[in-house]
Amino acid sequence: MAWDANVFIDEAISKISSQIGNKKAVCGLSGGVDSSVAAVLVAKAVPGCLTGIYVNTGLMRLDETEEVRKSYEDMGIPIIYVNAEDYFLEKLKGVTEPETKRKIVGEGFIRIFEQEAKKLGPIDFLVQGTIYPDVLESEKGQKTHHNVGGLPEVMGLALCEPLYHLYKYEVREVGLALGMPGELINRQPFPGPGLSVRCLGEVNKEKLDLLRRADFIVRDEIKNAGLAKSIWQYMAILTDLRSTGIRDEKRVYGHVIAVRAVNSHDTSHAEWYKMPLEVLAKLSSRITKEMPEVARVVYDITDKPVGTIEWE
Repeated sequence: MAWDANVFIDEAISKISSQIGNKKAVCGLSGGVDSSVAAVLVAKAVPGCLTGIYVNTGLMRLDETEEVRKSYEDMGIPIIYVNAEDYFLEKLKGVTEPETKRKIVGEGFIRIFEQEAKKLGPIDFLVQGTIYPDVLESEKGQKTHHNVGGLPEVMGLALCEPLYHLYKYEVREVGLALGMPGELINRQPFPGPGLSVRCLGEVNKEKLDLLRRADFIVRDEIKNAGLAKSIWQYMAILTDLRSTGIRDEKRVYGHVIAVRAVNSHDTSHAEWYKMPLEVLAKLSSRITKEMPEVARVVYDITDKPVGTIEWE
């Protein structure tokens, strides 16, 4: 029998209602497809029991925090906003190992959730948008997901993970069947640890701001080329490399930006996207012209496996 999103929704609502009952739950909302769909499912299953918590880690893309906050207001999901940028930057100071970054961000999320939950009164459940590829990759040791292997060993909240057995494309189908806006459902996948795993090496505000600018240019030029719906995921990466360049007839030593674009059906496998050369030329030209700190732009042509979708 073929998988059916509406059948899944009915079954999920029944399970969530049985699990949570009339108790209270919080959900970590990031604006991502998975957490958003999970939140809408829970809000539908147990009306009035869910409060969303949006944590501004300082690791989001350009202007993303305000866009995300507005999207939840429009959907009628009550949220608490927490500005924790300084907290996460301090925790990540001096850290260069990718898995350590993921665990720091994961634990930070949970601790903040617990703190905010206590302010709300008796809260029993933490709703997460964990999906099946997250579980597989963590179990295989490929990487630690903030909502799987990145969880602290001791938690004050029980987990509700209604999407645990779904792939990304199935989550999107569920979101559309729930009547969620297409612009949110088709939003670019974004890692839980945010830009910390696209900023190679040590993470700091200067590097993050640089990466945000490059990432905006990549997304803007792909949109301008009419390719946004043709590519499953695309991004800029601030490598931990420096390269010589020439500006104003003088040699400079600038940053190297990598661009990655892939198509995937289930996130377990991905093929690098054959970007039109004219689009790559515009990307490179615009990044190097608008960002004097950058000396070189490169394009990643690695499939998954052997490469992962993210660089860290």
